Amino acid sequence: MIDGFRFKVCGLTSLVDADFADKCGADYLGFNLFSKSPRYVSLEQYKAMSSLLPDRKKVAVSVEPSISQLLDMKAAGFDLFQIHYRASIARDEIAAWSGLVGADRLWLAPKLPPDIDITPEWLGFAKYFQLDTFSADVFGGSGETGDWAKFARHRSMYPQKHWILAGGLNPENLTAAIRASGTKFVDVNSGVETSPGVKDQEKLKQFVLSLHRSRAD
Repeated sequence: MIDGFRFKVCGLTSLVDADFADKCGADYLGFNLFSKSPRYVSLEQYKAMSSLLPDRKKVAVSVEPSISQLLDMKAAGFDLFQIHYRASIARDEIAAWSGLVGADRLWLAPKLPPDIDITPEWLGFAKYFQLDTFSADVFGGSGETGDWAKFARHRSMYPQKHWILAGGLNPENLTAAIRASGTKFVDVNSGVETSPGVKDQEKLKQFVLSLHRSRAD
């Protein structure tokens, strides 16, 4: 935690970047198991590096996984399970994910069009909720900033949950994003990269400095 802010470095593909994220104080390390992602890491690749990873919370990132896929992720030893999904998905699917890993370990990241809010019945299934920038073509990872006012509204309505802000965050816009959204929990990915899946150490250091400055502001 940095001055009261939690943060996750997502899209990690190497031990080098995971170690540097740890040195920078990241609370969570995210690994994208969605095969269509440019930051894709297979479950076998993750297992091969898992024993060498820093002692931080490991987050499995997936898109609408099947029960068997989620069971495999659970067996691999992940601490948390970040699931991206369509806003139209059946309630029973979300309930099944929650029942398998537990609400305290489920990190829901619904793909919400601009005019749609979180469905209240989802709240009982997870402890963590991430709002990312909406894109019709992809599940997160667009690199574009999102609706910070919408995030602030959700955080205010449901303060009992952990709300994570994502979407195009970088060292330059982080303070403005925190001020507008009120978030205490951010997820950074493309904003600290040289290319998809390759983190830029200087950008990540500057991101952490921006977190420090945000508290001062």
